[in-house]
Amino acid sequence: MNKKSLNKKIQITENFESNTVLFSENSMGIYFEFKSESNLKLHFKPLNEVFNKDVFTINKGILLNFERELIDEDDIEYALDVFSLFNKYPQFEIKETLKIVQIKKIVQLLENEFYSGGMSHIMLKTLLKVLLLHLIRYQNSGFLEQDLSQKRVFQFLELMETHFLDNTNASFYANEIGISLKRLNQILKEKLNLTAKQIIQQRQITEAKRRLVRSKITTKELAFILGFDSISSFSRFFKKHIGVSPSAFRQQY
Repeated sequence: MNKKSLNKKIQITENFESNTVLFSENSMGIYFEFKSESNLKLHFKPLNEVFNKDVFTINKGILLNFERELIDEDDIEYALDVFSLFNKYPQFEIKETLKIVQIKKIVQLLENEFYSGGMSHIMLKTLLKVLLLHLIRYQNSGFLEQDLSQKRVFQFLELMETHFLDNTNASFYANEIGISLKRLNQILKEKLNLTAKQIIQQRQITEAKRRLVRSKITTKELAFILGFDSISSFSRFFKKHIGVSPSAFRQQY
């Protein structure tokens, strides 16, 4: 993968002033606020969200922003752990010097690779995974207050990641969580500005794009896997969201 393509999948920025520097709604972001040797504050931007405006008042920090597909390429357990990391809390602090030093080292390695002339997709993805796994471990070792609505969001995203290929009915997820579909949509609209159906469709599109680019699957097979009853209905759905047909999208990549 060339550097131009990689720049569309991952980005590292020293300081930033607004959400306009972020990628698509399918991207995730972390802002590292290194306050002192014994205090690191991390701000998270989950899928479909933006950073809190207060983040932009911070003078010194590093933004790491990446497209979802960089974690989708790995196993489902890892992806779910990453979603948990981003959706549990909008921010959390690390106050142990050794942990902060470790995070700084990994972020520095990511920056070095990102700005090098021979930037490697495999190296960047590997370093990103190492960083995220460290943050998952550190976050799980501490507990912060979490509101019920945020828990519901994570429950929905976790269920959807596991079941979206065999169940695209939003009512199924509401029933599994134990709330009404109306309430689920209210929570998702409040937190993510999308309904359950819209999030499921977005996940279908992400999966379709990934498989079209990374496999030789036929459009008919892909339509069946994603739960569509015909090639034509899937093609219409894909073109409505992406602007081109599945076959045209594959040719572009």
